[in-house]
Amino acid sequence: MAAMSQNEFKRPSWQTVVIFTLAFWLGASLLVDFVMMPGLYTAGMLTQPGFASAGYSIFWVFNRLELVGAALALTGSLVLLNTHYLPISRGRTAIILSLLLLAVALVDTYGLTPHMSALGMQLNLFEPATEVPTAMNQMHGSYWVLEALKLASAGMLLSLCYRQSPAEAIS
Repeated sequence: MAAMSQNEFKRPSWQTVVIFTLAFWLGASLLVDFVMMPGLYTAGMLTQPGFASAGYSIFWVFNRLELVGAALALTGSLVLLNTHYLPISRGRTAIILSLLLLAVALVDTYGLTPHMSALGMQLNLFEPATEVPTAMNQMHGSYWVLEALKLASAGMLLSLCYRQSPAEAIS
């Protein structure tokens, strides 16, 4: 009887992968957005001439990790739906949220980050630093909208996968 109940409440491995991936991704995003970037801003690093290339290097790595996280979340959602672990309605919601996360990661990686770093690059070292272009402020606004969308989607997907218990999947 004990062996039966132990197997009955065991989470599928893909559900665990999705939960840990989303938890790591959310934690890393919150760390970058609300600890690291404000810390660099208050330290005056944003006014340094080489900050655009340093920022691009930081976000290059982080954006690639986001792509891997989005791919794992989408793959896990597809597996959980295909194995009938998630009911159809929750599975479709999980897939839509995962696709949204992948789209945000793609836009950040191949759209915003290269353009923002290009706007911030100082190509002539002999000229004094100029003020921030207005296009950069608009891109910062776009970044924060996408970031809020990403955090909300990841949180909803994490909640959806975490709440789904093996007993609900069987019934």
